[in-house]
Amino acid sequence: MTEIQGSADWPQDFCGTVRLFPLPNLVLFPNVLQPLHIFEPRYCDMLAEAMSSDRLIAMAFLHQGWEHKYLQRPAIATGVCVGKVISHSPTEDGRHNILLIGMKRGQIIEELDTDNSFRKATVKILEDRYPIEDTGGRGDLTDRLRKLFASFVPAAMSSDNDMLMHEAPLGQLTDHITHVLNLPLKVKLRLLEEPNVDFRCRLLIRCLEQQLERNGVTEASFANEFPPKFSQN
Repeated sequence: MTEIQGSADWPQDFCGTVRLFPLPNLVLFPNVLQPLHIFEPRYCDMLAEAMSSDRLIAMAFLHQGWEHKYLQRPAIATGVCVGKVISHSPTEDGRHNILLIGMKRGQIIEELDTDNSFRKATVKILEDRYPIEDTGGRGDLTDRLRKLFASFVPAAMSSDNDMLMHEAPLGQLTDHITHVLNLPLKVKLRLLEEPNVDFRCRLLIRCLEQQLERNGVTEASFANEFPPKFSQN
């Protein structure tokens, strides 16, 4: 099969319309690479259209109860990550292996009625926001997050991530750690939906602190208590 490679540049003529790929077990983040296997006919159609135009696909999260309406339009979260196909390998049986890189946070404004077999929506792109008033404490946030991350990963893995840990901006660092760690999907979704980098980092820090304090928590208890209560200190 022929593998098609593409660039990871954001299209300058982005019109605000995206193709939706809803899944119940994945939350994609900007700057994260995600391999996907496409086989359902409607999503093969989605991929074909993407490959013939801007290569963009927005990963959406299916809400609980999606199983009963999977072939229709089950409810999805409004927060999405718009990704771009940078590698495409079709298989002999009509399936597709792709590599999607997360590009931008997005918020669904309106889902569209179309003749397509797959879903589409208009989205508002959410760029990372760095509040000016919190500039002074951002270094402390970064240091705290790095130390917490080191508590959750083996030394070898920490070493592999050393360059990112020390050179990436806080927004990218927060997204990378959220992606790497085995956090509940509802927690990951809440962090995806937050464009305020400092607040997003604080939420992640508090979640990791709680997990360390309890020596592990269940997905249900973690999700039910999110966002976490902040310390009075």
